[in-house]
Amino acid sequence: MKSRVLEFKPELEEIINKCDFCHVAMIDPDNMPYVLPFNFGYAIGEIYLHSAQEGRKIDILKNNNNVCVAFSTDYDLRYQNEDVACSYSWKYRSVLAYGKVEFITDLDKKVDALNTIMKNYSDRKFSYNDPAVKDVNCYKVVIEKLDGRAYGY
Repeated sequence: MKSRVLEFKPELEEIINKCDFCHVAMIDPDNMPYVLPFNFGYAIGEIYLHSAQEGRKIDILKNNNNVCVAFSTDYDLRYQNEDVACSYSWKYRSVLAYGKVEFITDLDKKVDALNTIMKNYSDRKFSYNDPAVKDVNCYKVVIEKLDGRAYGY
């Protein structure tokens, strides 16, 4: 069974919205890949992330803001013959989002970003105090391209 290319934007967004976390890949100054898991928020065309104000990822992203964000879901182990190891595979659906990171510095826009992230995990409304908002680093990935794949679906 071959993987199926997904191009229908609502289907790609459905996969993104179904995920609890994503992996963000970036390239460090030594041209080495660096990948980290993130919780996230998604609004049409943008992925919202947050972290500490300082650290290796921030240094990397300030040097090179190109990223690839990976989402995957709907895993199900399948096989054609349970006695044949090579017949085992995983069903899955996945999306790769390519884009550029933009740091958010405006306090109101940071609150909007945090609310977008929290919508992915809770239906509750949240309030944030100014020191907490000032101390968190919020950024968004402006999506330039989406690639999707499904195997077994």
